[in-house]
Amino acid sequence: MANFTIKHRDEFETMEGSGESTWMLARKALGTAAFGYNLVEIGPGGQIPEHDEAQSGQVELYIVLDGEATLRLDGEAHPAPAGTFASIDPPATRTILNRSDAPVTALLIGVDPAGGYEAMAWA
Repeated sequence: MANFTIKHRDEFETMEGSGESTWMLARKALGTAAFGYNLVEIGPGGQIPEHDEAQSGQVELYIVLDGEATLRLDGEAHPAPAGTFASIDPPATRTILNRSDAPVTALLIGVDPAGGYEAMAWA
């Protein structure tokens, strides 16, 4: 049995989300149990749901891979072109918006800094 899994993003199961977003279930495809991560593609004019992780205690890392995104963190807009990384503590509200005419792709990584990551049922 191999001690690794390799997949191309085209092999990931997808799930339609709200706000013109499509989630690519990377963690599920690779079988990672230690922390969470998924790709999201956001269509022009779309956004992922605004939320915080205060209840879960999860720290999130957002990485914009393709496109011209805007991160709204605690109500403040931040330009986020491809190559932008943002580390977000649990109480901060967050969303990724696509105000451009082309898709935005981002990698979202989340982990409980205290350990004991529990995967969400859908991912």
